[in-house]
Amino acid sequence: MTKFICIVCPKGCHLEVDENNNYAVTGHDCVRGVEYGQTELKNPTRVITSTVKITGALHRRCPVKTAQPIPKGLISDAMRLLDSVELTASVKIGQVVVEDICGTGVAFVATRSM
Repeated sequence: MTKFICIVCPKGCHLEVDENNNYAVTGHDCVRGVEYGQTELKNPTRVITSTVKITGALHRRCPVKTAQPIPKGLISDAMRLLDSVELTASVKIGQVVVEDICGTGVAFVATRSM
């Protein structure tokens, strides 16, 4: 039995997930808690927010994030990938900055127009 706090909504339900009973989830107040609890044990994912270098803009860094969550085990590799990215202004919000993060098919996108 694994215990943790659900982060899907502000309630912060105290979940218990039983790996030996088909990942049965208890302690949730909504269906999203069940899905989160099972996913967190089977294949945890996270959305990454960061910045990349940009030239020709008012600021020296452009904020970016993953368009979808990626596997938690790939976070370090994804962050290293961002070290090599340098944009040139102008950049539009939602613009793809990196096409395919570590073979996941998920992109980094700009979260601010610059």
